[in-house]
Amino acid sequence: MRTFEWTVLDTRIGPLLLAATEDGLVSVVFHAEESVRDMALGELSGRLGARPVADAAGLLVDPVRQLDAYFAGKPLDFSLPLDWSLSGGFNREVLRELASTVTYGTVVGYGDLASRVGQPGAAQAVGAAMGSNPLPVVVPCHRVVESGGKLGGFSGGLETKRKLLALEGVLPEPLF
Repeated sequence: MRTFEWTVLDTRIGPLLLAATEDGLVSVVFHAEESVRDMALGELSGRLGARPVADAAGLLVDPVRQLDAYFAGKPLDFSLPLDWSLSGGFNREVLRELASTVTYGTVVGYGDLASRVGQPGAAQAVGAAMGSNPLPVVVPCHRVVESGGKLGGFSGGLETKRKLLALEGVLPEPLF
């Protein structure tokens, strides 16, 4: 049976579960306390048709190094191989556009991102693509905001989105 490697990284926004296949980083999961971690590993195992193995061959060395640098406040656009097998169609197209064009410390509107992929008027579909993002933080869906400047939604919770945008200098650090 195929395998995928995983680890949990402690960050300033809480524990992140990272998973990688030989093709690249395949999943980042927020709030990866034990119960969330176990559920996510089971779901990934089914979706990938692979068995989870604790970081054995070093597939996660570079993702951990880059995420540590990012959370230490180093301005960083991730340069990692990504396994896109958990995303497809329009969602994958939008996520790839986001990853390649929306850089550290910037934001983009849902509608603007829809236009960039040739689907003006598909802002809600872009929102759905953000919600399905299997690689948050690395594929920076936290940088997508509503056209009026409101934060919009976020799979990791709005407080996590605020913290990530503050880390990148887009918002002030929360007072509390």
